[in-house]
Amino acid sequence: MARPDSVRVEKELSDLMKPEKGKFKLVSLYDPKGDQPGAIRQLVDGTSKGDKYQTLMGVTGSGKTFTMANIIEQAQKPTLVMAPNKTLAAQLYSEFKGLFPENAVEYFVSYYDYYQPEAYIPHTDTFIEKDASINDEIDKLRHATTSAILSRDDVLVVASVSCIYGLGSPEEYLGHLIWLRRQETTSLDDVLKKLIQMQYNRNDYSLVRGTFKVRGDILEIFPTYEEAPFRVEFFGDTVERLLQVDPITGEVLADLERLAVFPASHYVTSRERLEKGMISIEAELKDRLFELEKDGKVLEAQRLAMRTGYDLEMMREMGFCSGIENYSRHFDGRSPGEPPYTLIDYLKDDFLVIIDESHVTMPQIHGMYGGDKSRKETLIEHGFRLPSAKDNRPLRFEEFIEKVPQAIFVSATPRSWELEVSDQVVE
Repeated sequence: MARPDSVRVEKELSDLMKPEKGKFKLVSLYDPKGDQPGAIRQLVDGTSKGDKYQTLMGVTGSGKTFTMANIIEQAQKPTLVMAPNKTLAAQLYSEFKGLFPENAVEYFVSYYDYYQPEAYIPHTDTFIEKDASINDEIDKLRHATTSAILSRDDVLVVASVSCIYGLGSPEEYLGHLIWLRRQETTSLDDVLKKLIQMQYNRNDYSLVRGTFKVRGDILEIFPTYEEAPFRVEFFGDTVERLLQVDPITGEVLADLERLAVFPASHYVTSRERLEKGMISIEAELKDRLFELEKDGKVLEAQRLAMRTGYDLEMMREMGFCSGIENYSRHFDGRSPGEPPYTLIDYLKDDFLVIIDESHVTMPQIHGMYGGDKSRKETLIEHGFRLPSAKDNRPLRFEEFIEKVPQAIFVSATPRSWELEVSDQVVE
């Protein structure tokens, strides 16, 4: 259930950005053939009457993707399609993009080209620092996904299983929006302060994604999820013009009446929450140091005090630190063990999940939590992280199931669990 503040902000955002309720519209030269019309009808009927789980069986090449597209069009619900890997997700994204050219088809996978998580190997006393290479284009697509989910109904997201990993709070993300309307009274200085809080960087020489620049009364913002920047022209404290411009030529691409700018990071936190979070971190650190010293783990206690103390100092001075996601529970206000926010929390209450190649995808969902927990416990035991780091994690299988209102498993060889829980199996 969405929190009251989130509901209010979503409604205001909806009123601001969405002139009309979007509907899925399938565009294809072909009509369903053979067994497809019957399968589509049965699955749509099951979705309409509230069946929680259904299974679509079909061999490779039988047109399951086209069948899924027809179900999405007829169900008219925001839809999350999960694939077992980036390659299959990219293929599905391309196909759905062609089938739904008038709707928001988005792509949400891990933005790492290379990722080495933080780890410790006790028997060799080897600590491995986190090392990663972020793909800026995929990062842009991830931000485009959350902005589309929060601003329109006709959203189809193709994602890998990384969508069940922790993401920033949707309430904080919505709360940091900048809303601008032509001819409204808004201070340029206030907008600049808000952009900094939203983790945009000022760059008056080169305007790239995630930056802004100011010249006189003209502000240019390049959101992380857009192909072109926006120009906001002020006259005193009045927004005179809102334009989208070509990043190379400066040519005006669109003259806007209103504009919503989303944060540059999914992990934005207000100063108030940051201060409360740091107090909570300090309290946990004190308790953990007492435990370690009581157990005679002097080296581990010293290590934890130094590492956490440095992170806290960085937060006070800069507002963030490397690995700040490991403290996310404190900033989100979650209790120990409470599930993290994920992409699923950004979706509205009534949505559909289609799990492609479910015989591979479901075991991945089962296994993600266990692998992450094992690595984190070793780091915590040896003083590299606080126990709360365990709460920056993927969803447990049962948590994922609880968050999904309706699911369709798609596979040529569904596993026994999928068949047992399904209200109907369609071939």
